[in-house]
Amino acid sequence: MDTTAGVVHLHRATADDVPALVRLLADDALGADREDPSALAPYQEAFAELDADPRQLLVAARHGQDLVGTLQLTIIPGLSRHAVRRAQIEGVRVASSMRGCGLGTLLLRWAADEARRRGAGLLQLTSDLQRTDAIRFYQSLGMTHSHAGMKLDLDL
Repeated sequence: MDTTAGVVHLHRATADDVPALVRLLADDALGADREDPSALAPYQEAFAELDADPRQLLVAARHGQDLVGTLQLTIIPGLSRHAVRRAQIEGVRVASSMRGCGLGTLLLRWAADEARRRGAGLLQLTSDLQRTDAIRFYQSLGMTHSHAGMKLDLDL
């Protein structure tokens, strides 16, 4: 995939990618408070679980040796909308050093193509309302702000 910063390669994330993925998740104002790159055990357990699930795909983007982007794609079967499969995107991150060079657009377009390939008829994601730039970005790709997302912290 070509970006203005050069070629980026996408691959299914591996267990070896987990430390860099967690650093990437922590590399923004909200993630800095939510993630802990110094305590990898829960992330490694979560990775093993999602990697074993055929409806999950965690993608890593590399620019040279650097991991510079990620997203998780989940295929969700359902009955509504004439039993359409939904593709849920979570955990979209682009390294601060790569923002503005087209990587986010390439990641989301790739995810839409992969969702179609997996039989999904609807692509959806949620974004924290504090991420106003991200919301504008998603809208620039044709996504519509059609629903209100709700969350409940279950305090595990």
